[in-house]
Amino acid sequence: MQHVQLTPTLRFSRIIQGFWRLKNWQKTPQELLTFVKQGLEYGIDTLDHAACYDGFKSEAEFGRALALDKSLREQLTLITKCGILYPNSELPDIQSHYYDNSYQHIIWSAERSLQKLQCEYLDVLLIHRLSPCADPEQIALAFEHLHQAGKVRHFGVSNYTAAKFSMLQSYVNQPLITNQIEISPLHLTPFDNGTLDFLLEKRIKPMAWSPLAGGKLFAENGHRVAEILRKIGEKKGETRLDTLAYAWLLSHPAKIMPIVGSGQIERVKSAVDALTISFSEEEWIAVYVASQGHDIP
Repeated sequence: MQHVQLTPTLRFSRIIQGFWRLKNWQKTPQELLTFVKQGLEYGIDTLDHAACYDGFKSEAEFGRALALDKSLREQLTLITKCGILYPNSELPDIQSHYYDNSYQHIIWSAERSLQKLQCEYLDVLLIHRLSPCADPEQIALAFEHLHQAGKVRHFGVSNYTAAKFSMLQSYVNQPLITNQIEISPLHLTPFDNGTLDFLLEKRIKPMAWSPLAGGKLFAENGHRVAEILRKIGEKKGETRLDTLAYAWLLSHPAKIMPIVGSGQIERVKSAVDALTISFSEEEWIAVYVASQGHDIP
């Protein structure tokens, strides 16, 4: 497994395991623990969560699995996110869909995540989405409090534009270590709107959510991209579409770190196998052209 060094004291496995769809996996705590251990055998030690996943219940489900083997915690890099709120049965006081980037909410959410995950610290806390009326001073104060208390070691963001990232960093004492954004062969926006250019400039490595476009890559509207991926893959002895899509992302110089959303270990292995495949610039652009539907200038 390749690893990406984000700071002198923090590294992510190049393939990251995500838990957005944990409820759909229908695993017992023991089965989930076994799944995490299988991922570790492939070198996947970086796990991505969010407070709001599965109606604010996902972290607790993972925590019950981790509690079965507390010694596993030190082998893992745990990431979670905060800030997205919507009506749910777990937190009945929430009556609407909104973002909360206040000092009080960030502290509350981080401490709740620690409780639900059954661990004493978070390796990374991300602001899930920036509220249009967020006060960056509040975010900075919350980060400082959590860092000084030893509850969160590193901080970052998710779904931020370059301008929003730069703005928040100007207020925060700690370096923002990543931006988790949507990137896939069917979602080219970060390649075109300056987001990845900014991250390259700042030497910040992005995490990619929905790297298979939420399954659209396998559907009719992804046919054009799938066809060129398979054509290139045949020359490399690889026909698995998901593996080729991951390899395309991994070949970009921004050091993109895809988040695998599957609870099937075979699908996880398909992502890991992508690390052995590289795309030339000509091949990479052929996929890009197929996705945008017209030739480059």
